[in-house]
Amino acid sequence: MRTQFVLLLSATVLCVNADISERYQKFINQHIVNRMSVDGCTSVIARRRIKTAGNECKETNTFIRATTGLVKPICDRAGEPYGEMTKSTKPFDIVVCKLKGGRPGHCDYRGNSYTRKIAIKCEQGLPVHFDRDIVNFE
Repeated sequence: MRTQFVLLLSATVLCVNADISERYQKFINQHIVNRMSVDGCTSVIARRRIKTAGNECKETNTFIRATTGLVKPICDRAGEPYGEMTKSTKPFDIVVCKLKGGRPGHCDYRGNSYTRKIAIKCEQGLPVHFDRDIVNFE
């Protein structure tokens, strides 16, 4: 009985870790582009297949101009609590892509660049959700 419990617990931990890893990879795909340009929104979003859960054009998508090595520490020493999220202690260069228009199979975006702190959701020390950029550097 004890062995079955340990095996069940181990399997549960592996599933949870796999889920977190998948969410982290999705976060990277949707939000990390070190050399993102404001003119690249449409092509990057299409190439990375970034859509809503209903497979439609996203209204807005934010890209962080940084490496994972700079973003991941927000979940540790480079971040501070921000409600249920974690806020970066330093600002990042970001590109905010907003939907200009689209038709089935093609989404057209316009990008703007900013320097802002960011709020992300962290789980087990990994960023898994981009919440927002923060205009005021409180």
